[in-house]
Amino acid sequence: MRRLELVIDRLSKSGEGVAEVAGRSVFVPGALPGETVLAEVPDTGKALRAELLSILKASLARRQPMCGKAGECGGCDWMHITENEQVAWKESIVTSALEHVGGVKGGTYEQRPTVRSPKALGYRRRATLHPTKGKLGFFGKRSHARVEIDECPALTDSLSALPRVLAEALGPSVKELEEARLLECEGKVAVSLHAKGPLRPRHRQALEALVRDGVIDGGVLVPGEGKGALETVGTPTLEEDGLLHRPEGFAQANAEVNRALVRHAVELLAVQPGEAVLELYAGNGNFTFPLAERSGSVLAVESAAVSVMLAQAAARKRGVGNVRFVQGACEKIADGLVKEGARFDRLLLDPPRTGAPGVGTWASRLLVSCVVYVACDPAALARDAADLVAHGFRPLALQVVDLFPQTRHVEAVLAFGRG
Repeated sequence: MRRLELVIDRLSKSGEGVAEVAGRSVFVPGALPGETVLAEVPDTGKALRAELLSILKASLARRQPMCGKAGECGGCDWMHITENEQVAWKESIVTSALEHVGGVKGGTYEQRPTVRSPKALGYRRRATLHPTKGKLGFFGKRSHARVEIDECPALTDSLSALPRVLAEALGPSVKELEEARLLECEGKVAVSLHAKGPLRPRHRQALEALVRDGVIDGGVLVPGEGKGALETVGTPTLEEDGLLHRPEGFAQANAEVNRALVRHAVELLAVQPGEAVLELYAGNGNFTFPLAERSGSVLAVESAAVSVMLAQAAARKRGVGNVRFVQGACEKIADGLVKEGARFDRLLLDPPRTGAPGVGTWASRLLVSCVVYVACDPAALARDAADLVAHGFRPLALQVVDLFPQTRHVEAVLAFGRG
């Protein structure tokens, strides 16, 4: 290890400061472009990731974080950066990844104004907590070290104090949990407790007491794998904008910005009446139902059983009859549709951080005229964009969406047309 004075040139795709040392890139978490820092740099390694020791010359974009845990908690890794700079760097990270990883140059597509979050804090309506020293907390910065949390300013008002309240309700039994998940929808709150082993009566008793006291509306008890059946308490299924959510399932963290995300993605897909849409990684129907309103039919594919169950229940409740939900691995089902000679007019996909390898083949062989790719990882978006271009599609419009203020995470929507 060497202690070196570094000048930070740029941010990496993962939001780390990058400096050059002897022709090699050195990644410095927590450092900002334009800063001079003192860092401890490893002598060897495929990627040189340094430890930031001190800031010798600070960027004008640097500020004092609004949370005392910001230095150690991994939840808000960009709280030391002003919001305007956060947005500018997220835009740069997305467009740089598209150009340098995907070969998609700026200026070859329309870049729409970024959707910003009305709230810088107090917007997160879901969270995953982990037991630590008799309390609950979040993972630390880029590690699985655990940081105790009593209250979190990033969470919505209904959730902000729940880490402390839930830990107190569980008492010593908190150590028997793998994790606890929180979810809030329109002021109603549900919790899921994920046990390491079999469920214990004290887990149920803790949730029942919280329901009885009006702290939460419902809960789900999830035993360790092969250790029993799932149990529910109160009303753990919550509704928002006609969608049904459960705490053990997935929901976008920023409800208000998610509405804009859906609106822009559906608009870019430009579905016409009577057209057939294929939706991959459909979740619990976040995009499905707006697509169904505009199309002839939607085939929505999702691997998570709880998400498909919630989507089907929402479809029945809404009286939607032109959607078919299929549970299974999206990659296998898409490959199967290609082999069957299926045809669709348009494709929308919202894959995980690993992306959707094979999307170019699917889109080409299924003969879709338009693809809208909703991405939570710029590098995966860039790789898959290159695949689509190689299969005859061209990028039309990019919509960056800041779903996660105070973090390096960014959502992007990229639309493609044939030819």
